[in-house]
Amino acid sequence: MPIQLNLDRMMEKREISLTELAERVDITLANLSILKTNKAKAVRFSTLEALCRELKCQPGDLLEFVKEK
Repeated sequence: MPIQLNLDRMMEKREISLTELAERVDITLANLSILKTNKAKAVRFSTLEALCRELKCQPGDLLEFVKEK
């Protein structure tokens, strides 16, 4: 998929665990893990907004277009 979610990088930068972020964003660990490992087919704007709020970043910091080979 050409759109990647760089959640793992941003979490590392902000030194926040998956469990802590899941609690702050009010999302299950399983769903957050799917986002973190780029296995999600879609992400809700409300989830993206909550992630940006808690990680103090912009959507462009999390989303990246990667050309397929």
